[in-house]
Formats: sequence, C-alpha cells, structure tokens
Amino acid sequence: MKWTDIYDIAIALSETHPEEDPLTVRFTDLHGWVLALEGFNDDPKRSNEKILEAIQAAWIEEMD
Repeated sequence: MKWTDIYDIAIALSETHPEEDPLTVRFTDLHGWVLALEGFNDDPKRSNEKILEAIQAAWIEEMD
C-alpha cells in the first residue's frame, strides 16, 4: 500500500484498531499505525496533514 491508497488504509485500520474512535486519534499516532500496517511500503516522509485527514475521514466512513 501507498499513502494514496486511502480507502485500503482505512479498511486496514478499522480491522487492526477496531476499538479506536478515529475522531480521537492524533495524527502522530495515525501516521505510526499506517506505517505499521502489513503491506504498507511507502516513504514515511510522503505523508502530510491532508493525506492523514483523508485517511481519518475514510476510516470514519468505514466505521459507519
């Protein structure tokens, strides 16, 4: 997965962190959790606030 795979990342996060409320997750934690996902292999420095916001929004949508 790459940073641009927003929905795949959101699905993986909902599966690996089902107890977490995406609305309360700090971006620093979210960044680390994405890097730890199995199959994620993009440059950690390619992330930015806009990408993390998109991942958070997709994760919220996935939870609904």
